[in-house]
Amino acid sequence: MQRASVASVADNERDARRFAAMLRGLADLDKPSIARVQGAALGGGTGLAAACDICIASEDAVFATSEVKFGIIPAVISPYVLRAIGARQAYRYFQSAERIPAARALEIGLVHELVALDALDAKVAEVAGALLGCGPKAQAAAKDLIRAVAERPISDEVV
Repeated sequence: MQRASVASVADNERDARRFAAMLRGLADLDKPSIARVQGAALGGGTGLAAACDICIASEDAVFATSEVKFGIIPAVISPYVLRAIGARQAYRYFQSAERIPAARALEIGLVHELVALDALDAKVAEVAGALLGCGPKAQAAAKDLIRAVAERPISDEVV
């Protein structure tokens, strides 16, 4: 954020496009992705956590869509954070830049699992092990299925 405050508009736009491409690439992977979060995941860190398929956080983790504090909006991360927490929660957090404690992040769907810091690596390994025990082509197809039917009404096209 400090670098962005003194960079040119063109440089900031270039950085935002690179970050957007990275988030999209992460979200569109045909392999499962896990976010391992401890400490502060603010702004882009929240976007990274939301772009992953699974988010596991330690109890000390804190999240925020803090962009409005700097007079900007969380445009680049918004598709991923909205997908995770929904529009209702986004109305609050996109406008207030409040810090979201790990327990609240779990409640609103940003985090899947919350563990003590000393159990974080073991939980990530456990979930990764479960993912490794599944068929990669089936996982890719499952991700495609979710993208195809999420947020769509049940209809003949979907069923």
